[in-house]
Amino acid sequence: MNSIKDTTKLHNGVKMPWFGLGVYKVQEGDEALLSVKTAIKAGYRSIDTAALYQNEESVGIAIKESGVPREELFITTKVWNTDQRNESVLEAFETSINKLGLEYVDLYLVHWPVVEKYKQTWKVLEKLYKEGRVRAIGVSNFNIHHLEDLMSVTEIKPMVNQVELHPLLTQPELRNYCRNQEIQIEAWAPLGQGRLLEHPVLREIAMAHNKSTAQVILRWDLQNGIVTIPKSVTESRIIENADIFDFYLTENQMEEINSLNEDKRFGADPDHFNF
Repeated sequence: MNSIKDTTKLHNGVKMPWFGLGVYKVQEGDEALLSVKTAIKAGYRSIDTAALYQNEESVGIAIKESGVPREELFITTKVWNTDQRNESVLEAFETSINKLGLEYVDLYLVHWPVVEKYKQTWKVLEKLYKEGRVRAIGVSNFNIHHLEDLMSVTEIKPMVNQVELHPLLTQPELRNYCRNQEIQIEAWAPLGQGRLLEHPVLREIAMAHNKSTAQVILRWDLQNGIVTIPKSVTESRIIENADIFDFYLTENQMEEINSLNEDKRFGADPDHFNF
């Protein structure tokens, strides 16, 4: 991984960038528009949004105004829980794709494993995939038991599992399981929603490389084979976050970061989520 344009190959052959921009809690309008355009200008080619984020329209405008050919970009969005419960997954997809102003999305995810609904939801995603309206399908916030349950009925297994993952929540068992199943792990909140930026161990490693703590965490993701999508609305940080392809963490530094795990979540637990 020597470039922001480097990709991983999903089990269906689709190439997905290792690095991208997440836009959770980025406000619709100028904030979302400018952050996405800034990221694309800085070399980002992957943008991760969701129906829940309510900024798909601005993301779509930014894509058009970026001047970068559509086929060079990798756009992810997700179906929200209420649409699973109301069995309106197909309508939700149509709404998302219309807001984005796109003919297809590169990755469509089941946002959370809504009990007794996610298997039905997955059947709709399989249909969209077969029709060529999405290039890849996956899940988000699925634990091992969710994946096992889902794959007991799937025709097509998930290509991606996007989960909360950072140095205080390293999820080694889930990562190993997904690796064995050829499901690409992707980290949301890779910086612990900003709470890890002053961590003394991470700061010490950052100083050794003349890098920021955020850059060290994101580099740790990449060297662990984890797709990562940090969120920022600040131009300087968007550019800084992507400047992680000119250094390597040593094996000892990787182990030092791995050892920070506390199984600590800053987001919701998929097994105790108020769906």
